[in-house]
Amino acid sequence: MTHYEQLDAWIAAHFDEQVQFLQRLVQVPTDTPPGDNAPHARHTAALLAAMGLQAEAYPVPEAEVCAQGMVSITNLIVRQRFGTGGPTVALNAHGDVVPPGEGWTRDPYGGEIVEGRLYGRAAAVSKSDFATYAFALRALQSLALPLAGTVELHFTYDEEFGGELGPGWLLRQGLTKPDWLIAAGFSYQVVTAHNGCLQMELELIGQSSHAAYPDSGVDALQAATDLLQALYRQNARLRQRRSEVAGISHPYLNVGRIEGGTNTNVVPGRVTMKLDRRMIPEEDEALVEAELRQFIEAHLRTHHPRVQLKMRRLLLARSLKRDPRCAPLVQAVQHHAQQVLGEVIPEVGTPLYTDVRLYAAAGVPAIIYGAGPRTVLESQAKRADEHLCLTDLQAATRVVARTLLDLLTP
Repeated sequence: MTHYEQLDAWIAAHFDEQVQFLQRLVQVPTDTPPGDNAPHARHTAALLAAMGLQAEAYPVPEAEVCAQGMVSITNLIVRQRFGTGGPTVALNAHGDVVPPGEGWTRDPYGGEIVEGRLYGRAAAVSKSDFATYAFALRALQSLALPLAGTVELHFTYDEEFGGELGPGWLLRQGLTKPDWLIAAGFSYQVVTAHNGCLQMELELIGQSSHAAYPDSGVDALQAATDLLQALYRQNARLRQRRSEVAGISHPYLNVGRIEGGTNTNVVPGRVTMKLDRRMIPEEDEALVEAELRQFIEAHLRTHHPRVQLKMRRLLLARSLKRDPRCAPLVQAVQHHAQQVLGEVIPEVGTPLYTDVRLYAAAGVPAIIYGAGPRTVLESQAKRADEHLCLTDLQAATRVVARTLLDLLTP
């Protein structure tokens, strides 16, 4: 039996335990907002300790967490050294997730298994890869081979708010500096690039007045409606900018939230809009933000000069660009994924943005790969009835374990 076959056999023999581990992770909510995620970190650390994996706990200071609009964050690092020398390979997954919302036919915190699918919020993205990575590491330990290098598990809790208090915080504190990174996946594909994201808050300030005397006020909602249409026209123009990265098409703009007004009989004096501008890897983030600000300012100045404008950046997530230093990672994952899944696994980009970009910004070659179907939409990730096919979980665990063996073999 080859070492790869030994890894596969260990994972198969311990698969029921792995599924139960994932169920117990899903059963503790980590809705963000509100983002009170330290309890889940403690729960995870206890489960890991019961398996012989000791997690270092790193609480983020309360003031920083509250300033970000959350309640509590504790990030975890498990470090497993094999021999001396060799690379450090980090495996990162995030435990925070958007609230479940409406439309579920299964308990979002039940971890229920139906016809080979495990249902629950974060079952697919990305508590699944807490299980993928922990059991891939345990499988590697079981070989007791003279390897050289270190495997680190990074389980963090700030991806939904941008990652700055998750991986970003660990990196800024000097708590880790891996040579390579594999981060939580959401499809069969090996992802080496992703879109960036700029989120902005616009506050349009007019003058409220009685609806019987509308001319005595300045209607902020009317200005906002006009601006909204202009932004949608701009979004149509953005489709003409094309990316050369497979899996990524074009930039786009979405207005996701509008609030304003005081009552039905009052001319709205204030409206707030929040928008999301996705950026392809070929775009420069600073130029995109400057372009968007200038567009909005010029439109209101021309068409609604009596409306005041306040703009605030909520998030600037830079895109992940292909890094040639990732070649050993990509080649190993693609090779073993083809062996395990029986098909060629492409290297692609994704229109999503992730906190993997923070590792890349710190100089760490990084790719995205983990448990998932052929497309992210198949898993209902971040939608009602999110689920994970258990065959995908086992396959990804085998691929990651085999890849770690390659990378740490002297």
